[in-house]
Amino acid sequence: MTVNVLILCTHNSARSVLAEGMLNHLAQKAGRDVRAYSAGSAPSGRLNPFALEALANAGVDVSAYRSKSWDEFVGEGKPAMRIVITVCDSAAQETCPYWPGSPVQVHWGYPDPSNAPGGDEGKRVAFELTRQALAYRLVQLLALPIESMADSELQAALTAISES
Repeated sequence: MTVNVLILCTHNSARSVLAEGMLNHLAQKAGRDVRAYSAGSAPSGRLNPFALEALANAGVDVSAYRSKSWDEFVGEGKPAMRIVITVCDSAAQETCPYWPGSPVQVHWGYPDPSNAPGGDEGKRVAFELTRQALAYRLVQLLALPIESMADSELQAALTAISES
């Protein structure tokens, strides 16, 4: 059975898209039945071109990616989310979305690479570093036997990853 992971941020244009792309890419390479989705509580309606560039440079097909509202994942007939990860940066006074319900939830905050100094080149570097940092945690997530873990075990493991 597919393990569905929802990655939330405010605008669904950068960090959550990077995480969705990397988790799907890494899961496919590892032969894992894990499916990532990303969404925002106030989606911008566009994807940051630097996020798409960083993913494409890592070998991720971004042709079908778009900015989505979390409303798309609520209601009957929608995939049940086992894991919800928020990637906004509360240190920057961003309001992180809250997903109600019983899935395992964890916060992996990252500064918004869209605000990086140094013009376009500075943003490219920031997006690549954010992609790599997310991938590091996502590889750890995929190393877990998530299909057979109890929610409490999975919660503890994802919290430990957030502290690494």
